[in-house]
Amino acid sequence: MLAGVNVAVGVTGSIAAVKVVELAHELRRRGAAVRAVMTDSAAGIVHPWAVEFATDAPVVTEITGGVEHVDLCGRDGWADVFLIAPATANTVGKVAAAIDDTPVTTTATTALGADLPVVVAPAMHEPMYDHPGVLDAIERVESWGVEFVAPRIEEGKAKIATADAIALAVARAAAPDALSGAHVTITTGATAEPIDPVRVLTNRSSGKTGRAVARACYALGADVTLVHGPVGPHPVDRETIGGPIPYADLVSVESAAEMLGAVRESVAEGTDALVSAAAIADYTVDPADEKLRSGRERSLDLAPTPKLIDEIRADSDLPIVGFKAETAGDDAAMVERARETLRRADLSFVVANDASVMGGDETRALFVREHSVRTYEGSKAQLGRAVADGIAAELD
Repeated sequence: MLAGVNVAVGVTGSIAAVKVVELAHELRRRGAAVRAVMTDSAAGIVHPWAVEFATDAPVVTEITGGVEHVDLCGRDGWADVFLIAPATANTVGKVAAAIDDTPVTTTATTALGADLPVVVAPAMHEPMYDHPGVLDAIERVESWGVEFVAPRIEEGKAKIATADAIALAVARAAAPDALSGAHVTITTGATAEPIDPVRVLTNRSSGKTGRAVARACYALGADVTLVHGPVGPHPVDRETIGGPIPYADLVSVESAAEMLGAVRESVAEGTDALVSAAAIADYTVDPADEKLRSGRERSLDLAPTPKLIDEIRADSDLPIVGFKAETAGDDAAMVERARETLRRADLSFVVANDASVMGGDETRALFVREHSVRTYEGSKAQLGRAVADGIAAELD
């Protein structure tokens, strides 16, 4: 998501400066090159040597005759994005007033004057964050196009956002605005059809692919609504249970009917494209009011659920991307079935894959259009970007 992006990180004197090592590693893990600028206060909290180790680059701790701020964030400077993380109340106020009396604020003034994308991740005690002057400063800086990554309000503190949320904001700032102004609705996860108050019919979907598409659309500038069903029976970790979702308006649903209703509502409110990545149940049952007793044979009367893409297509001509999971393990069969769905619902394209990739981080998929098939192999994160690029091409 950040491959080839140069990120200059300004570190200021919040205790959250201890997080900069983790943050630098996360940015580099996603493909970015990182260089850091530190205030004296920040250097008193985390040693510049630690930051140098994390970035694999010398750290700027003072502005000298080498005009380090211009080298980093001038009009022909090294950086593609300037990130201030953490940003204290003091630093936010100084940036708003164009006061440059630290290496970080001097670099910020330079970046803003050079029209370089700037991202700010505040961290301070909650009363400081709620101070009218600080809120006015944030509003003023935001009006200049600076992206603020909202802190987590916990234990009386405005704690710095997660490394994931900050990296996503940096990616959004650095990426081309291919989906700027667009609203994309994405379905993901499984659905669960109740049999009784305890039991459900579900499937093995983890929702990873749909979340990857949502993240990629967000990075390209879209406003995203993510209609998320429960995740299937995978070993529980932070990823399979969803984790924080700072990149989308999250709508949690359970059944196929609830998912269809949520998508209809989102479309009615104004959606430019729909990605139907959820593994929606093909059948539902009339649930019992009380728990069914165990120890005896049971039969269930299964009723087909409406096809979400067909229902939405009947009422709208917006671009729709479909997903098709098969178990045949044969590309020709997957393409044939994907094209049946493509034609039936008049889809923009279909992403077809073997069901064996459910729950994994890597995938193999076929991008199926009426007259072309493209094979993708790699991570679900990069698959998400490929889908987002396809949506951008449809909306262009």
